[in-house]
Amino acid sequence: MDPSANTPQLLRRTNLRAVLEVLRSTPSATGTDLIEATGLTRATVIAVCDDLISRGWARETVPPRPEGQKGRPARRFEFNENAGYVLGLDVGIATVRVLVADLAGTVVGGFEARFPRHGGEPAERRRVLTNAVDAALGDAGITSAAVLCLGTGIAAQVSGDGTLAPGQATAPMFELGLQKEFGEVRGWPMLVENDAKLAALAERWCGVGSGEKNLAVILAGERLGSGIIDAGRLLHGSRGGTGAMGGLELVAGVGNEDGIAKLARVWGSAALKAGHSGRIRELVGPKTNRASARYVFEAAADGDPVAEEILERIAQRMARVLALVSSFFDPRLIVIGGAVAASAEALLPAMTRELAGYVSDPPRLAVSNMGKLLVPTGALRLALDHVEEHLLELVPQVRRPN
Repeated sequence: MDPSANTPQLLRRTNLRAVLEVLRSTPSATGTDLIEATGLTRATVIAVCDDLISRGWARETVPPRPEGQKGRPARRFEFNENAGYVLGLDVGIATVRVLVADLAGTVVGGFEARFPRHGGEPAERRRVLTNAVDAALGDAGITSAAVLCLGTGIAAQVSGDGTLAPGQATAPMFELGLQKEFGEVRGWPMLVENDAKLAALAERWCGVGSGEKNLAVILAGERLGSGIIDAGRLLHGSRGGTGAMGGLELVAGVGNEDGIAKLARVWGSAALKAGHSGRIRELVGPKTNRASARYVFEAAADGDPVAEEILERIAQRMARVLALVSSFFDPRLIVIGGAVAASAEALLPAMTRELAGYVSDPPRLAVSNMGKLLVPTGALRLALDHVEEHLLELVPQVRRPN
């Protein structure tokens, strides 16, 4: 076949994408604005805008007529952020969180649900998850037909093709047949990624690491995991293993992947069993020796010396992990996220001090301000990236006003 046969079609797609890129980056634009931004002729710009409107990706606005102006005002065009929606899921062991966003990234709905105790069987987990998705769609006021992509974060290593890397103990928790449920039945492109990697996408998109091109995010709740942004690109590795923390057993003074919340809970409980009678005991009460991470941090803030010593040990341990990440990836910023991110603010001074003893020019340390929405927000970003890349191949379902 003559390659030149596809030239008009390719040129049309190129023009569509050029105009769409401009419309997505500005509140609205006139034909003249688009001509200046793209270098296309007026006839081509107007034809492209009409094409985008017919496809549902753009809409024409009615500008106010300035007093005294004669003639028809210039046509203005804007991107239709309601042409479709994306979903972001955070599928954990105990909970699932769902966010719904329009194509501008604005969250318009969401839902959170708990799985059965100890995780539940696959059929139970799948039912809880699909019900949570439907509840989130209901909260957003949209139907399944309006969804253009679904991004999902899981607490497991994910290969480049979106499948679970083999040999993981937690894999059965996430092998739920969701590709069939959402991909085949509902027709949604479904993307799966490791939760820490999605946390890195979220932080660079709209968190404390916004715009940072060299960034590491460490999820530090129950277990440690990291996502790495290098030169603006999320690092993945041949089998999705970049940022995995399995090798911490080889690091002196660390030894495993236990995160801040787990360490605070385990070491706080050990102190109670050993007879500690200070502020931790007052918070927990006399009938149990099980201390929560929240109580340990609260006791330390109240001046409990045992709790303060626990946090110092955690900070020293975390500094070794941060030094390892710094040495391997050289980020300018490391963000601590996960279930204890808010409490981890208390650890920053000690971690910063300890890290300076290992790394000559240490990165800046910060704590995420996105809370439990960190991973599902990253999943939204993953889905939005897919939609933006494949925009012209997707068929939007325009949301009509009620």
